Amino acid sequence: MLSIFKPKPLLESAESQSLIDLFLWAAEHFDSEYFLQKTQIVQPTEKHFPDRVTSVEEMAQSVFERVRNYAGLSHWPIQLSAPQHMPMQQAFPQFTFSGGLRGEDISLVSKPTQPILLSYNPNQINQPQDLVASMAGGMALMLIHHVGKLPPGGQQNLSVAADVLATFMGFGTMLCNTAYHFRGGCGSCYNPYANRQAALSEQESIFLHALVCHFKGDQQGGKHLKPHLKGMYKKAQKQLNKILQTSPDPMLLALEERGRG
Repeated sequence: MLSIFKPKPLLESAESQSLIDLFLWAAEHFDSEYFLQKTQIVQPTEKHFPDRVTSVEEMAQSVFERVRNYAGLSHWPIQLSAPQHMPMQQAFPQFTFSGGLRGEDISLVSKPTQPILLSYNPNQINQPQDLVASMAGGMALMLIHHVGKLPPGGQQNLSVAADVLATFMGFGTMLCNTAYHFRGGCGSCYNPYANRQAALSEQESIFLHALVCHFKGDQQGGKHLKPHLKGMYKKAQKQLNKILQTSPDPMLLALEERGRG
């Protein structure tokens, strides 16, 4: 009888397991050591984005450089392209590294004939969290194409995998905060063209962000979430703790042991 009063988990078990599988896919193929040792939980604060800019172009370049560095892609041949100047790239360029996949210690040993171009949405300049999340998602897609390992679910799951990988790289707060946009209020204030196209729901984004923060030992992961997401984050933490205590995935346990070591 008392079971009817138990709080409902944030996600159904099949949904949470699907996200855990995607998280483990990211850890397996996209440098788990960098994740455990170097990845930061990036927040929409002056600490992480301290640059002062005077133009749309400067802001886009500043955000691009910050996101690229936090993602561990500072040595990647990526270049920001203004939207109107971005040509169509027919195929993903080939290049190789020595010393790993991400971080300051890798070296580009085989350069592509042209840099990988990342465009931006100028409508997002007044919605910087959307801009950060969109750039992080774009760089996540570059990682996936370079490594060549499709996610669980295959090609059709690519947009979901990009959101998962962007969260794995530390940008979960911005992805959670931009997973849904309220369309009410002043019509002149709402610009649908500025909104990021999220592949994960708010609940899914929150669960995944909580999972990443757990492995990073970050106690402030929910601090800069939108107010209505904070309760979801606490529910995600409780659900994760129960999963890890009662039926932990062996690969999750192994990753946790490596993090402690």
